[in-house]
Amino acid sequence: MEIRAMTIEDYDEIFAMWQITTKRALSSADSRESIARYLERNRGMSQVAVDEGKIIGTVLAGHDGRRGFIHHMAVLPEYRRHHIGKKLATTAIEKITAEGIEKTHIFCYKDNLTGQKFWSDFGFEKREDIFDFSYDNVKNM
Repeated sequence: MEIRAMTIEDYDEIFAMWQITTKRALSSADSRESIARYLERNRGMSQVAVDEGKIIGTVLAGHDGRRGFIHHMAVLPEYRRHHIGKKLATTAIEKITAEGIEKTHIFCYKDNLTGQKFWSDFGFEKREDIFDFSYDNVKNM
């Protein structure tokens, strides 16, 4: 298995994987065009895990100049429990840190207990002092 930078050429395969692993988190922001912009803006930070030519894990990662963010961290179910997620997250955070970013955030659904345990065990701290608010620019303008 190898970890390498995600490219837009990986899109069809990773989007199919996201349909299995993170479907409820997908939106129009995950279109090919949006992901291409994200990868261009955050060059080399998003990663894929590849085993015998097949993408088995992904992490979409980047920063806004102040804070790092991880999105769509996913490993195919049959490949879980082999530390692939940890390797993907570690690589993404190393790339973000190399850009001078000192803190990284992850959004995790309240009912995703597996994800919460993974991120907590990794060293992320659950925040109880803030709420996340979202604004739909297209719908509300």
